Amino acid sequence: MPSNIAEGQSRHTSGEFVQFVSHAEGSLAELETQLLIAAELDFCNKEEANQALAQIEELQRMLNSLRQKLATRH
Repeated sequence: MPSNIAEGQSRHTSGEFVQFVSHAEGSLAELETQLLIAAELDFCNKEEANQALAQIEELQRMLNSLRQKLATRH
């Protein structure tokens, strides 16, 4: 996810940056899915998984806010 943001930031237009923020959001969704599966299969502690899921939700809000701010820069 951080690599997506870094790559997008290096692009020349806000539209390209928004595209890479969207890639970061997709990567975060993949992480969320894998964490849910791991918790369901008891590969990790459910309490720790819930803490990580809360952090993922916060990151999702942050990325959404960044995307909205970039969209208004057009």
